[in-house]
Amino acid sequence: MPWCGTAVRLPRYSSGLRRIVFILAACPAWAAPLDFPAARRMVEAHCGKCHTGRSAVGGFDASRLESPASLSLQPRKWQSAMNRLREGTMPPRNVPGPSLEDRDLLAAWIGGTLKAAACADGITPAPFLVRRLNRSEYSATLRDLLNIHINAGHALPAEGAGGEGFDNAAETLFLSPIHAEKFLEAAKLAVGYAMRDTRSRAVFMTAAPGQDLSDDDAARKILEAFVPQAFRRPVRPGEVEKFLGLYRGQRVKGGGFDDAVGFALQAVLISPSFLFRLEEANPAPEPRLADSHAMASRLSYFLWGSTPDKELITLAEAGKLQDDEVLGKQVARLLKDNKAIEFAERFVEQWLNTRELGRDIKPDGKLFPEYYNAEIQGAIKYEPVIFFQEILAQDLPLETFLDASFTISTDKLQRFYGLPPVKDLRQQPKRVDLPANSHRGGILGMAAVLAVSSYPHRTSPVLRGKWVLDALLGTPPPPPPPNVPELAENVHGAAPRTLRERLSEHRRNPVCAGCHERMDPIGFGLENYDVLGRWRTEDAGQPVDAVGVLPDGTRFAGPEELKRVLLARKGQFARNLASKMMGYALGRGLTMEDHCAIDAIMEQLEKDGYRAQSLVRGIVLSVPFRYQAGTRAGAPAARQGARAPAARQGARAPAAP
Repeated sequence: MPWCGTAVRLPRYSSGLRRIVFILAACPAWAAPLDFPAARRMVEAHCGKCHTGRSAVGGFDASRLESPASLSLQPRKWQSAMNRLREGTMPPRNVPGPSLEDRDLLAAWIGGTLKAAACADGITPAPFLVRRLNRSEYSATLRDLLNIHINAGHALPAEGAGGEGFDNAAETLFLSPIHAEKFLEAAKLAVGYAMRDTRSRAVFMTAAPGQDLSDDDAARKILEAFVPQAFRRPVRPGEVEKFLGLYRGQRVKGGGFDDAVGFALQAVLISPSFLFRLEEANPAPEPRLADSHAMASRLSYFLWGSTPDKELITLAEAGKLQDDEVLGKQVARLLKDNKAIEFAERFVEQWLNTRELGRDIKPDGKLFPEYYNAEIQGAIKYEPVIFFQEILAQDLPLETFLDASFTISTDKLQRFYGLPPVKDLRQQPKRVDLPANSHRGGILGMAAVLAVSSYPHRTSPVLRGKWVLDALLGTPPPPPPPNVPELAENVHGAAPRTLRERLSEHRRNPVCAGCHERMDPIGFGLENYDVLGRWRTEDAGQPVDAVGVLPDGTRFAGPEELKRVLLARKGQFARNLASKMMGYALGRGLTMEDHCAIDAIMEQLEKDGYRAQSLVRGIVLSVPFRYQAGTRAGAPAARQGARAPAARQGARAPAAP
């Protein structure tokens, strides 16, 4: 959503609010922000019946709303109310409630007021959440540690999405008995393969018996080098000795040197210090910068989804990963490395929901047999992924996601889209310049995006409009009410009706109209694309009508004009992308304090011309990413007047205890 400002004075409360702050509240682009008197009237009218006095439902007494600062008395209750307003579950469906627009405005006012309180005295970093490596991280870490070229973790259970919608969220990464069994199998597979492969073996078998080394001494040298790499930190007293004991136990049982060392390495790879991302706790009351080894892991698992490489480890050992300039250079280096393709794939496919293409979402094979060509499927899958990586690696403006003069293509994908052939373009995806009037450029013209926002047998302006609102603008509509009838299909023998005609009937239902007035116009602007994103000019034998009119009266026709509408809201798009990427980087859901950090990132991002690496660098230099919480609850890492080395990126120095 765009971010609207309303100045309010927050008097001193126990949370320490004591100055005028600027509320940054999300609100629909066509609506004016809500002021406090209007918000209170809305709460009284629609919440007072159930949420007043001692008998207030859920212990939430909305009648105590005497000023904006009143929200700080029940912050969790008000945040829950905000979420339920956005989900459309409060007031209950059988109770008359505010219009959809008023719901959005009230939810935006609540969120903005809560965020203003959270930002008032500086940003408080959330505690670091212990998290298990997810399936892809585990596989990538084994690959880089052992220099193997197999997916050793392919049999691990898939993780569900959490946090901001990603599978690296700490709250979903528990360890079940089946996980423990599968991790052991994966470790055996990886070590066994690495022991047999000459190139892999040379990476970790760094010593051998003979040449003045006993078997025991050689095993010790191997483990002394391997354990700190696997644990991503210096070893503690006794840790290597524990694994050396396992090696010795296997030798006593008659095992050979390789088998015994392999057994000890397997134990390292199922140790909690390897399976989980752990950090030394901060014993001080105030927040502190994470130590260099922790930063190496935070950075590498954010941008590579794998363990730190030698350069990051060397910088960590030298204590240099708390320096802004060094971190900035490492961001640029990691984004240009080939391993960044995995970050692009994991982030993009979950952000844009294209991971579901070929899984839960499959185009109808009879109507769209072209999709089931393996090379076409692969090209469609990787088009948005490599496009994203190109934007980051080349530090292009973020609006390139919405409109670009190039794309990522193959020879078959060119033919699939009806584009002219490109010299030397084969099966390997490459960047290609687009001709004029190609109807491509940006993610809205990509087959993967258009297919996941369609039904298997036809396009859907509703799904496509919802996808744009959710994935690009961060303003998802609430779920549909129950018992809404399905859209009527064309009847055999009757005159065919266009999808727009059938949707017009659907919108006559007043229960449906509010959301559809937002979603459908955006989807209409994409109707020139079929289910697989190929250009078309007819639907049901009639010309495609790609005209859309937003609730604020903005009118556009076709994808090119829709892009211009979205480009006019590039700040909204960039903020949503920043929020998604921050959630991915932190591996958890965002807090109000995290949104305060995003405000600072957005300020710097605008100064930098919305450059892609500025966004990533801003996240890496932010308080939530760099700091560890202290033992004093609510202690901020940023206060007015105290500048830190990262102040130009929006971070501030921790206050003195």
